[in-house]
Amino acid sequence: METRTIGIVMNGVTGRMGANQHLLRSIVPIMAQGGVRVSPELTLLPAPVLAGRNEEKLMAVAKQAGDALGGTPLPITTDLEQAVRSPSCDMLFDASITQFRARAIELAASIGKPIYCEKPTATTSAEAMRLVRVADDANIKTGVVFDKLWLPGIRKLKALIDANFFGRILSIRGEFGYWVFTGESPDQPAQRPSWNYRAADGGGIAADMFCHWRYVLDHTFGSACGPITKLAAWVNTDLPRRFDESGNPYDADADDSAYAMFLLGDRVMAQFNSSWCTRVRRDDLLTIQIDGTHGSAVAGLRECWTQSLADTPRPVWNPDITQPIDFFANWDKVEDGIAYDNAFKVQWELFLRHIALGEPFPWTLREGARGVELAEAALVASSRCEWVEVPQ
Repeated sequence: METRTIGIVMNGVTGRMGANQHLLRSIVPIMAQGGVRVSPELTLLPAPVLAGRNEEKLMAVAKQAGDALGGTPLPITTDLEQAVRSPSCDMLFDASITQFRARAIELAASIGKPIYCEKPTATTSAEAMRLVRVADDANIKTGVVFDKLWLPGIRKLKALIDANFFGRILSIRGEFGYWVFTGESPDQPAQRPSWNYRAADGGGIAADMFCHWRYVLDHTFGSACGPITKLAAWVNTDLPRRFDESGNPYDADADDSAYAMFLLGDRVMAQFNSSWCTRVRRDDLLTIQIDGTHGSAVAGLRECWTQSLADTPRPVWNPDITQPIDFFANWDKVEDGIAYDNAFKVQWELFLRHIALGEPFPWTLREGARGVELAEAALVASSRCEWVEVPQ
């Protein structure tokens, strides 16, 4: 059997997402399992080099990864360009903040190396499309992290759609978010980095989450409901004062709540509420409900429940008595028919197969740019208080 090593320069892995989801929960487990076995004759084995600006933080993450693998710390570098130019580098991964994304994409393109990166790919649609052209001109393979497509809950919804469980889909409703502490009290530190709440640093919940909603709606519901044709939105900064990692106050001028209605095709309404200023009283941090003529389903990150037309209760409006119907009853849990792996890890394995074997990978920089376009359209719709056409 051949074991083919794929050298990966991983930039931005000292951050929350880069370290936890991409390195420790994706690449390290892939290495621990012996690589991606694509056939009895071939296995793809990632060989990461951790890149960043802070050597001390890099060393800590490298040791953590090495400990998880039962060996020595992973190699690190503070010279990103030199690492990518190395013959041992087969691809670049970037999870730095959005403003640095262009530098990484342009670097990979200039050297002719594939790039896989976090979203958003840029802060404006014009810049996102420019980066698409840069990559296309260099003829390099590209990929953008679309992790939610491989969440068990979303996969179960897609299976129900493909099985025509819903009949004609009537509406889609998504609720996302939780309370992100301002950091004012030392006993209640913020759970997210401060740059997320500064517009100048590329923060904002619309830029962040609408990129997700674009690919979820396109790839999960698009075949049944059509593409997003227009939207109306309200985007706001609810908490204008927060405290950074050093405990210093700052103006949180990026939006921390965004509410939108997306028209799919010419008839299906999808409503998505996104907020860092909400307290959770629902099944999960993200829940998506689909209502159709034959049945409904509600999915969280992992679980999914269905209610068929035959099991639908018949409520009667009467506010003078205690509600006699338990509306959480008569829902059937969709059982796990397969073992679901980490969503980030699943897409990582697909991208490794893509660059090594040329297998299809449709989640490219161009697809990532569509998410930026949607976020930009939402900001325009909110500022004008009107419906806005969504680029196709």
